[in-house]
Amino acid sequence: MRFSHASKAVALSAALALTLSACGGGSSETPEGSGDAQAGDTSYIVSANTTEPQNGLLPANTNEVGGGRVMDLIFTGLVSYTADGKTQNELAESIETTDSQNYTIKIKSGQTFSDGSPVTAASFVDAWNFGAAAKNAQLNAYFFESIKGYDKVSAEKATEDKMEGLKVVDDTTFTVELSQPESDFPLRLGYTAFMPLPEAAFEDPKAFGEKPVGNGPYTLAEWNHDVNLKLDVNESYDGPRKAQNGGIDFKVYQSTDSAYQDLISGNLDVLDQVPPSQLASYQSDLGDRSVNSPYAGNATITIPGYLDHFKQGEEGNLRRAAISQAIDRQLIIDKVYQGGKVIAKDFTAPVIDGYSDSIPGSEVLTFNAEAAKKAWADADAISKWDADAELSIGYNVDGAGNKEYVEAVVNQLKNNLGINAVAKPYSSFKELREQVTERKMTGGFRTGWQADYPSLYNFLGALYGTGAGSNDGDYSNKEFDAKLKEGLAATDPAAGAEIFNQAQEILMKDLPAIPLWYQAVQGGWSENVSNVEFGWNGVPLYNEITGK
Repeated sequence: MRFSHASKAVALSAALALTLSACGGGSSETPEGSGDAQAGDTSYIVSANTTEPQNGLLPANTNEVGGGRVMDLIFTGLVSYTADGKTQNELAESIETTDSQNYTIKIKSGQTFSDGSPVTAASFVDAWNFGAAAKNAQLNAYFFESIKGYDKVSAEKATEDKMEGLKVVDDTTFTVELSQPESDFPLRLGYTAFMPLPEAAFEDPKAFGEKPVGNGPYTLAEWNHDVNLKLDVNESYDGPRKAQNGGIDFKVYQSTDSAYQDLISGNLDVLDQVPPSQLASYQSDLGDRSVNSPYAGNATITIPGYLDHFKQGEEGNLRRAAISQAIDRQLIIDKVYQGGKVIAKDFTAPVIDGYSDSIPGSEVLTFNAEAAKKAWADADAISKWDADAELSIGYNVDGAGNKEYVEAVVNQLKNNLGINAVAKPYSSFKELREQVTERKMTGGFRTGWQADYPSLYNFLGALYGTGAGSNDGDYSNKEFDAKLKEGLAATDPAAGAEIFNQAQEILMKDLPAIPLWYQAVQGGWSENVSNVEFGWNGVPLYNEITGK
């Protein structure tokens, strides 16, 4: 999930480099995603923390981290991404184009799913058509919107279910015609949504999602809901991400405090989120078995546009601006995260090429209590906020630091805006996401993004494009959508980034989400394992981990 087809490496911004330092897990002498044998016990079963996936494990319907980390291991697509965000071929023999609009894709012959059924060109074309079709209501459908004919299959009353831009040539070749030239299209093809599916998946997609048959380095052996997901090694996998261990046992935790105690006691091998209660001491507790490093992710708060007083328009924009300026981000970072985050200055992340920390209008992300009060008062002049009204901010209790930072935010809103702001807990990430997806939220809620591939567009289009599957606030702006298309059509990456940053100027006015800070992975591992490395997106390279 991420990008850079040629030599586009992930660049670390100077600001983050000065603030955060890696404390292990990433040696320059270690092959990145190479699959080469490492020293250690390759039969050891690695245990790691996770959250319960929101949905069944289907490529086009998995858009959250609990399901995503499993999907990336049990499926593989045309390409995958190394630890530093470069693309490497998986099933792709070649991806060719002469005009960035028409692509010919050849896959390697003789590839199979874990049940022995063949992976063919149709495995991709059928899976992509299934993902895009409105009747299947897949959360990642938006990722196919560049393909010609997507508009016809994704319409509310669509009568077609196959995109005209996809054609199977033979068992190992298919073609893709886009609606317009987009030079970065091949870079997206390692994302989960673009994985292939066997024919059996379409017979009963719901049942398949519970017991998926994939083609990645692992297979799903067991899924005990709300307890764990056990992955076995897929011996038939023959790609660059071969398993260097005997399997992965993903344990579902309701609290990262519990996960940390299991880590310290040797009952958990890998933890990718140290709880705030341990941030001051985890590096001394774990020593060189800890990591504190920036990655391509951010934290935000979304107040959906379907709520009264927050609809798109002058009043809603003023209220979101007031909330943004009422938040003292640095104080929360210092108190909750021990200084381990960096204040957001845009909607993307500094480790992405093209990032800018000087988007016009970004002053709305700066703490300014007086400006916040004025914006709220200006909104009241349009439509009065009831003094007894409650503004809730929802969060999931099974995520590290969520409770602490959301409570800090609502306290600041109380103090700086004089409103009745409250923190609203949800028992799990799955529960929160279900409410968000079903549009049942009655207030704001914590959000954030872990990049699927290293691109500004992935932070913008997937979250704020009209109709996008991760557009939790139902934001829609024709001018913004047009800028996204213009940026995608740019043949020069630098020119495309400049256009995407112009699109962000629109977001600064509308604030479909309120950026808080850029993420850093603060994790650790037990004495039982070695060869632990975290990738550019903050996810451990599970397949590389060995026992000692």
